[in-house]
Amino acid sequence: MTSTEAGALRRLAPPARRFLAHRKGVLIRLALWSLAESGQAFLVGHAVARSVDEGFLAGDPRRGLLWLGVALVAVLSGARVVRGVFAQLAGVTEPLRDGLVRHAVDRSMARAAPGGPGGTDRAAVSRLTNQVEIARDSFAGLVLTLRSFVFTAAGALLGLLSLHPALLVVVLPPLAAGLALFLVTLRPMAAAQRRALAADEALGEHAASARAALRDLAACGTGPGAERHGADLVADAAAAARTLAGWAAVRTAALGVAGHLPVLALLVAVEWLRGRGVSVGALLGAFTYLVQSLLPALHTLMTALGAAGSRLLVVLDRILGPEPEPEPEPEPEPEPEPEPEPELGSGLESEPEPESGPSTASAPAAAFAVHTAAAPAVELRSVTLSYGVRAEPVLDALDLRVAPGEHLAVVGPSGIGKSTLTRLVAGTLAPSRGEVRVAGRVVTGRPAAELAALRVLVPQDAYVFSGTVGDNLAYLRTDPCPAELDAAVEAFGLAPLVERLGGLDATVRPAELSPGERQLVALVRAYLSPAPLLLLDEATCHLDPASEARAEKALAGRSGTLVVVAHRLSSAVRADRTLVLDGIRAQSGTHAELLGRSPLYRDLTGHWNS
Repeated sequence: MTSTEAGALRRLAPPARRFLAHRKGVLIRLALWSLAESGQAFLVGHAVARSVDEGFLAGDPRRGLLWLGVALVAVLSGARVVRGVFAQLAGVTEPLRDGLVRHAVDRSMARAAPGGPGGTDRAAVSRLTNQVEIARDSFAGLVLTLRSFVFTAAGALLGLLSLHPALLVVVLPPLAAGLALFLVTLRPMAAAQRRALAADEALGEHAASARAALRDLAACGTGPGAERHGADLVADAAAAARTLAGWAAVRTAALGVAGHLPVLALLVAVEWLRGRGVSVGALLGAFTYLVQSLLPALHTLMTALGAAGSRLLVVLDRILGPEPEPEPEPEPEPEPEPEPEPELGSGLESEPEPESGPSTASAPAAAFAVHTAAAPAVELRSVTLSYGVRAEPVLDALDLRVAPGEHLAVVGPSGIGKSTLTRLVAGTLAPSRGEVRVAGRVVTGRPAAELAALRVLVPQDAYVFSGTVGDNLAYLRTDPCPAELDAAVEAFGLAPLVERLGGLDATVRPAELSPGERQLVALVRAYLSPAPLLLLDEATCHLDPASEARAEKALAGRSGTLVVVAHRLSSAVRADRTLVLDGIRAQSGTHAELLGRSPLYRDLTGHWNS
C-alpha cells in the first residue's frame, strides 16, 4: 500500500467508525439475515449429497426425493433472505449518501464564504453528482458482496468439511492462488482509479472555465491554445481509462483462476478422492457447493472489491479529505512608473492627459483637458455593484471621469464587469453604492425618455425590427434628411446591403440579415442619434477587422463621446484612452502608457497579438 493510500485510510477510519457505531441496530439485523444465507448455502450442498448417498444409490428414492425437497426449500428461501438484506442495506447506504452530500455542500460554501479560501470550487459539481453516486453505489456493493462472501463461504466450506476433509485439500489451493493474484491488483487499480478521477475533474474544470471565457478566447486569439490544452486533458483521461482497463483485465484473469480451477481440480482428483473414501454423493455435493454457492460469491466479491473498493477509497478521500491548499498568487514584478497616475477605484479621480503624438482627427482638444468648465461626459463616484447581498462586488469603489468628446476603450477578462459598467452608465442598472452621472446628471432612476436623450447603448446582439431600411436607420432620429441617411450609409459601408434590400424604402426581414449586417444597421442608427454619448458593448464583435475599424472611425468622428468595450486590440489602440478592469484595481491611460505599467494589459495585448 502506498503512503497516499495509507494516509487516506488513516483519515477515513475515524469517520467510518463513527458512522457504523451509530447504526449498530441495522448492522445486527443485517448480520442475522446473513446467518440465514449461510445456513441456506450449507443446506443446499448437504441435501444433494444425502439425496444421492442415502436415497437414490441406497435404493430409497423416497428418501432421495425428500432430501432434494429440502434443497429446493433452501434455494427458494433465498428470495426471502435477499429481500431482508436489501431492506436493511438502505438503512446504511442512504445515510452515507446524505452525509456526503451535506459535507460536499458545506465544504463548497465554506470556500466561497467570507473568510474562506475563496475562489470557484468547480470540482464541487463532480463531488455532488458523480462522486457521491460512485460512493453510494460502491459502498452498497461492498456491503452486499463482503457480507455474502463471508457467510456463504463459511456455509460452503463447513459443508465441504462435513462431507469429507479431503475435499478441502483439493479445492482450497487454486482458490487461494486466484485470491492472491487478485489482491496484487488492488493497489495499482486504486492508483489508476485516483488518476482517472483527477483527470475527470481537471477536464470538467477546463470545460467550465473555457465556456465562461468564450468571448475572451475568441477576442484574444487564444482559442487554439485552449483547444490544445483541452485535447491534452482528454488524452490524459483516455490514458487513465486505458490503464484502469488493463488492471481490470488482470483482475479478470485472477477471477478465472479462482473461479474455474477449483472445479477442474475436483474433476481431476475424483479418482484420488474415491480412493480415500469420498462417496459419489459427497462429490456431487462438493460440486454443488462450488458451482451454486462458493464460486458465485467469490466472483461477486472480486468484481466488487476490485472496482467498487478502489473507487470508494479514492472518492471518499476526495470528498472527506483535507481541502487542497490554494496556490500562492505570484507576486507582481515591480513596474517602472515615471509618471504615476492616481488609480481608478482608489477614491481619486483620474483625468486624461494630453497625448504627445498626433491625436485622432475626430477627437477635439477638450478630450484631453485636465480640467474643463463643462461637466464630464461620464462620471462615476465611488461606484460599487454586487449581484447579491453576500456576493463579491463586480465593481468596487470605482471612480472614473470621461471628458466630453473623448474616445474611451474598456478592456479586461471575461466576467470582470465591462458590460456591467456600460449598463450602469446607460442607467439600466443601479449601483449598490455610489453615483453615476452623464453630462452632469444622475442617471439612476431617470425616466427612459430622458435617458434616451443622454446616451445610446448598442449591445452585442443588435436589434433590427420589421420595417423599412430607412425606419430602422432613423429610429432614434426624429427629423433625418435623405442626405444625412446617405452619408451615414456611405460612412459605414452599408450601401451594398441597402442596394441588395432594395433601397431605404424597402422592407427589412431581420431573419434574413447576418449578425454582422444587423450590427451595422444598429451602429448607423446610433450614429444618427442626437444623444451626446455612445456606449458600445462589444457591438462590433460580428464584424471583420476592416469593417470594425471603419465603423469606429465613423463613430469617433461624430460629435460626442464614445465608450467602447473592446473586442480587439485595435479598438484599444484607436482610442484616446483605455480603461483596464482587472478585479483588483482599475487603471487608465494610452496604449503605450498601459504597456509600461499594467501587467494585465500586457497579457491581453500578448494574447491579442498571438
